[in-house]
Amino acid sequence: MLFAAPDLAHRLAEAMRSTSPLEFVAVSFGLVSVYLSAREHIISWPTAIVNVAIFFVLFWRAKLYADAVLQLVYLALSIYGWYEWRFGGAQQTPLRVSRATRRHWAVLVPLFLVGGIGLGALLARFTDSPLPYFDALLTAGSLVAQWMMTRKLLENWIVWIAADVVYVPVFIQRGLPLTALQYGVFLVLAAMGWFGWRQSLRAQQSAAA
Repeated sequence: MLFAAPDLAHRLAEAMRSTSPLEFVAVSFGLVSVYLSAREHIISWPTAIVNVAIFFVLFWRAKLYADAVLQLVYLALSIYGWYEWRFGGAQQTPLRVSRATRRHWAVLVPLFLVGGIGLGALLARFTDSPLPYFDALLTAGSLVAQWMMTRKLLENWIVWIAADVVYVPVFIQRGLPLTALQYGVFLVLAAMGWFGWRQSLRAQQSAAA
């Protein structure tokens, strides 16, 4: 059952008091990175690198080794995305927004399902996760969305919106209200990204007509 508003406010206040300065820095860089991504600003990638590097340290210290390793995957994708946004266009020009094709979905959907189910099986076998497949599918979806963002595919924001809509109540139910609040902000930024990138794509198409 979700927390009532007063209870949620109390938990948020408690979480704020118990949060380390390093975590505040990591969250701040994460929010700035997503905001800059929504604005198509290439500086989103170095800020993302700082974000995941700090979270790697935090998760490792907390002995959340799987989450720590996941940050290394995000780090690699951030470096790749930084390069692609700068040189991934025609003749190594800056990459422009485009739409995901049927070929993209034909590859990404099976990867999402296989990756999510495979990771879920590992979590179910080797961890005490209460919802191993649910967690695994969310992780796989996030990785798919992150790769789509590296290629400036408009639909990456739809995948992020879907993931964030699920993440927010999940984090609230698990007693992580500060993280839920962060993902609530991510949800708003993802919606901004969708409308901003769609407008950018339409401007490109009008200029090419």
